[in-house]
Amino acid sequence: MRTPFSVFTPTALCAAVCLAFGAPAPAFAAGDADLAAIRAQINDMKRSYEQRIASLEARLAQAETSASRAEKSATVAESKAQVAELGATQAAVAAQQAGQRQNSAAAFNPEISLILGGSYTNLSQNPSDRRLQGFMPAGGETLPEGRSFNLGESELAISANVDHMFRGNFRLAVSPENEIGVEEASVQTLGLGGGANLKAGRFLSGVGYQNEMHPHEWDFSDAPLPYQAFFGNALGMDGVQARWLAPTPFFLEFGAEAARARSFPASDSERNKNGFMSGALFAHVGGDVGIENNWRAGLSFFQSKPRDRVYDDPLNTTADLHNSFSGTSKTWIADFVWKWAPNGNAKSEYLKLQGEYFRRSEDGSLTYDTKNVTGNGASDGYRNTQSGFYAQAVYQFMPRWRVGYRYDRLDSGSAAIGLIDSGAIAASDLPLLEKYTPKRNTLMVDWSASEFSRVRLQFAQDKTRPDATDNQVWLQYIMSLGAHGAHKF
Repeated sequence: MRTPFSVFTPTALCAAVCLAFGAPAPAFAAGDADLAAIRAQINDMKRSYEQRIASLEARLAQAETSASRAEKSATVAESKAQVAELGATQAAVAAQQAGQRQNSAAAFNPEISLILGGSYTNLSQNPSDRRLQGFMPAGGETLPEGRSFNLGESELAISANVDHMFRGNFRLAVSPENEIGVEEASVQTLGLGGGANLKAGRFLSGVGYQNEMHPHEWDFSDAPLPYQAFFGNALGMDGVQARWLAPTPFFLEFGAEAARARSFPASDSERNKNGFMSGALFAHVGGDVGIENNWRAGLSFFQSKPRDRVYDDPLNTTADLHNSFSGTSKTWIADFVWKWAPNGNAKSEYLKLQGEYFRRSEDGSLTYDTKNVTGNGASDGYRNTQSGFYAQAVYQFMPRWRVGYRYDRLDSGSAAIGLIDSGAIAASDLPLLEKYTPKRNTLMVDWSASEFSRVRLQFAQDKTRPDATDNQVWLQYIMSLGAHGAHKF
């Protein structure tokens, strides 16, 4: 406790100063009592300051202790935070690994679809007698459905992304005769960059417009005549396909295929050969005209070298008489599609115009009576250029209802057949190859309860043979179960 300055008298102050500096105190009138009081006051001041210093030292020690404890607490908290962070990281890694295990376990979760189809047909002519006069037969696919009730071809399709680089597609077809065939089994790339894409395996060729479509995607119950005559309905490939989508403001695509064609006009005997046996090139361009119209055009080329491509002439009843062709077959295709929809909305109303032109040239040798059962087995040159086209219009006039018309026509050309020109055989020995212009008119109307079902009524006037006109009525259903991918433009 501080002593008030009023306690000190001049005499006492002087004496205190003297005592402090060790000088003898001046002689004052004060006595020993004053000196004792001064000493007591000095001792009180010492004790007071010593107490204050001790108190400050105690507070400093306490503060240092608290700081040390706080530092230790911070260190412990930081350690706990590090442990917690490590635990969180381990938990995240564990969760990621668990997720990867889960994704790996669920990786095979493919898109599966099943197409069911059937029809009832009423034909005025015997379907087994139908032919495309002037054209070598492309196979039984060109025959119409049998009369009365028919089970159509059923298709089972499985597709899935293999990983971030590849996607797999598999399509199995079951015929009404319970025959199973693999229509597609291919792997294609994902995200190669630069607009490039590769496909390998079994697939439908990218030539033309309708070739890549499966029957349930067709606008009519059967394939156009050019597809029947030149490809036996559709051109299938076993090989590799490369596509490139150009970085242009409009649609521009180029493609090439190196493969072994599985269908007409190729032949099975091509299997016994190394290297490329068939090849195709195609280019497509398209764009928009306003918001209501869009279009696409294309040009394609296909070439194969059939060897001993055997066929039977349905007009020649001689048992075991087969003919064959060997040489080079080249086919050009020009296609065009135009679509219109009010305000670009095709849900309730739209119009689609579609057409394709085919031109095929074959040059090689024709063998008559390959087994020489008539004694006239011989071979000579064969050369011919044939063509055909179809044009169709499909109009959806109200939701779920569509009506369509198709006209298709073929030109068998004027064949140069060495066997006939040399007189080795008569023209009547090859009656199927006599010049003719097959044609057909088709009308259809169909109703779709949803995008997964369709019922169609179709009438066709078929004039593919000169001796008869076949009036055909089809009542067809198409049902799609499971995943349903977007259809081609």
